[in-house]
This record gives sequence, C-alpha cells and structure tokens, in this order.
Amino acid sequence: MPRLFALLVVATLPCQAIAEAGWIDLFNGQNLDGWTPKITGHALGDNFGSTFRVDGGLLKVRYDNYDRFDGQYGHLFWETPYSAYHLLIEYRFVGAQLAGGPDWAIRNSGVMLHAQPPATMALTQDFPTSIEAQFLGGMSNDRPRPTANLCTPGTDVMVDGSLYPPHCLNSASATHDGDQWVKVELIVRGCGTITHLVNGAVVLEYSAPRLSEPAAHQRGSGDVLLSEGYIALQSESHPVDFRKVQLKLLSD
Repeated sequence: MPRLFALLVVATLPCQAIAEAGWIDLFNGQNLDGWTPKITGHALGDNFGSTFRVDGGLLKVRYDNYDRFDGQYGHLFWETPYSAYHLLIEYRFVGAQLAGGPDWAIRNSGVMLHAQPPATMALTQDFPTSIEAQFLGGMSNDRPRPTANLCTPGTDVMVDGSLYPPHCLNSASATHDGDQWVKVELIVRGCGTITHLVNGAVVLEYSAPRLSEPAAHQRGSGDVLLSEGYIALQSESHPVDFRKVQLKLLSD
C-alpha cells in the first residue's frame, strides 16, 4: 500500500511482560459476529457488495458485486482493541484480481495491528493508521515474493535498534504460489517487540511501534509509542479466504 498519514487515537500504556492465556476464536466459522467493515467511500458498517462474507466455514473476501475496484479498500475490524497478544491467521489467495485494482495489490492482503478505532477513520480514508502484517502470494514465475512482511501506514518502527523510515520491509519467508493455505502468527508485545512467523518459523522482528512524525504532530505531541489498538483484515482487490483467526492474550 502507499504511505499515508492519519490520526490514531489510542491509549499509550506501559509495555507488558508475557504470560500466555487460552486461545480465543475471533472468527467463529459461521458469521461475522464481532466484526465491523469499513470500506473506502462507504460508511462504517456498510459491507458494500458483501465484500466480507462467510461461506462453507470460511471468511471470504469477494468482489463479484463490484463493477470495478477503483480504490475501495476495505478493512474488517474486530470489536476489541488489544495490547499484548499472539495472533494466528490461516489464509489463501484464490481466483483473479478485480479489474481496477492496482498492480501491487495482485495476491496482496494483510492484517492491521494496533490500528486506530474504526469510528475515527474518514469516509474516504484508504488505510487505518496501524502496523500491517502484509500477506503476499507468489506469482508462479520463479521469483521470490515473501509473505508476512511489514508495512507502516502512518507509523514507524525500530529495526535492529534504529528507526526504519521506509514504508515496507520484506520478511525472510519462502514464496507461496497457488492457492495453498499459509499460517501466519504475530506475537505482539504491546509497545515492545513484534514477531512474525510463517508456518512456524520466525521471519521478521521489529520493535517500538509508534506514530510517524506527521501523525504525531497532528496529534499535538512528539514521538508516541503505540501500545494497543484494533485488529483488521484487509480487502485490497484480490480474493482471499481466511479459515482461522485466533488470538491468545499475553499479560503480566
């Protein structure tokens, strides 16, 4: 996604230590209870074109009711903000990209972490201010295309002890062609370290998520660490299925 800056209204809490609790099924396999869509150009809660739907036990992102994509980026927000947690998602890309989607969005989706409250998004805002774990599918052309990458709409992070200003950072994952299922895990330690795993292997790690300078200035403060926020699944013009979205709380 292109870089953009937006105001994130979220509490800044102390970083937390880790102690695991039980798994919570955020997706129940039956309906979208607990989830709210926000699609660019449409009001909060308007699931335009039935973009997000449940069919056959899968949470599906589909565009058969669209004429063209034309910048109608969507995010499906879970109802509860979290700070320290272990998130597990299983996804696969299917079919072809909708006409009108940008080239970079082919076999492209993701999950937003520490996202701004959906009610604070502007009607025409493309992406929530957040940390994105980007999902990419291989193009079946023998070229590497890793998944569980990092993108930072309105945010910044520390990598190897230094501020990392570029918008995206590739992980060390393998390339996943076709419609195979991929398991991504995100271990989020509040305002501390965030770790990405693909099929059980660590592929990326960074720390100290924060508002970028323009967003922090808009908020009227300096460098603001992000300790909590919302989780949101993406729709970016390519069909994608999710069969598992689970969360395990981490606390003191």
